[in-house]
Amino acid sequence: MSSEIKKAAKEAHAYTPGLKVKRSLKLRKLRRLPIFGEVFVDVGDEVDFLTPIADTKIPGAPYVVNAANELGVAPKTLNEYLMKKVGDSVSKGEEIAGFKAFFGLMKKYVLSPIDGYIERVSPVTGQIILREAPVPLTVNAYIPGKVVEVMEREGAVVETNAAFIQGIFGIGGEAHGEIKVIMDDPRTELTTDLLTPECKGKVLVGGSLATREFIRKAVDVGAAGIVTGGVRDVDLEDLLGYELGVAITGQEEVGLTIIITEGFGSMAMNPRTLKLFEEFEGEMAAINGTTQIRAGVMRPEAIIPHQLPVEEDSGENLSGGMRPGTQIRIIREPHFGALGTVVSLPVERQRIDETEDHVRVLEVELEGGRTVMVPRANVEIIET
Repeated sequence: MSSEIKKAAKEAHAYTPGLKVKRSLKLRKLRRLPIFGEVFVDVGDEVDFLTPIADTKIPGAPYVVNAANELGVAPKTLNEYLMKKVGDSVSKGEEIAGFKAFFGLMKKYVLSPIDGYIERVSPVTGQIILREAPVPLTVNAYIPGKVVEVMEREGAVVETNAAFIQGIFGIGGEAHGEIKVIMDDPRTELTTDLLTPECKGKVLVGGSLATREFIRKAVDVGAAGIVTGGVRDVDLEDLLGYELGVAITGQEEVGLTIIITEGFGSMAMNPRTLKLFEEFEGEMAAINGTTQIRAGVMRPEAIIPHQLPVEEDSGENLSGGMRPGTQIRIIREPHFGALGTVVSLPVERQRIDETEDHVRVLEVELEGGRTVMVPRANVEIIET
């Protein structure tokens, strides 16, 4: 795994506001095509997970054939040798230009390298430009709800009431399935014996670690996704067959979507997160493992649509800053991944033994009752 992703997993995300764990909020999702296309919904329409919002066709990859050169003719005469005209469809290996000479004893042909169509013929360069067939792309609603805004030829905005849970890292794209809590102890690793045929199509939740063996079997039983506390980077690389060398995920093809709520290694899931999933067990959830750790940060997410009333903010959020009672996660060693509650915020700077620096600190009560002093830069608020 790339050093950039490892670093982002263990260091403070100064550019992000902390992970959200919300029981009830009004959520909006923008569903937009990458290029102009056709939109199928209107404001006020009710949509479900797989309701088509819009579709388009992505142009296929271009291919250039130096036809005049292959035939040994002047570029300006290439049109005389064409066997297909601009706009015609072609198959791989099909003759698209050529000639016979000397009573058929001499033959030269240019063959299409792809299935597609002829886009352009240049009498200047003697090239035939072919393009693969357009790739259809449909953007679905992703979440059930109501369309509240439509962008002509681009897409729409869908709104719903939902529980909303963010993870720290994920792989795999958008999926949905029924929530199934398979491990109610946030400190226990997930084992393959927990996977039964009833897990097919489900979003499996719980535990502190999903091993490669567990993930592989979850794929075999047809699970839609996994939400757990941690995963080993070596297991991810083994599953993918390559090193995650970029700072954005979501396009991986592993057979399901994985959301890690705490970090790399065996890490107990935040009990508040687990409790929220337990409350909505049996309900449908939309999940997305897409993670971006550069500018324009994106977190993996689980969205559980429901009809509960939207809760008012308690005022304890990041705009109000940390205070005694605020729930936090420590995101640097030596307590990386630990969850706790702010006890106090001393005014005076204090010396940290590990670095011998004098910094602003906060007193944190960890789960289990132990109290530690931690630099303020080493924590992130869990927004609840």
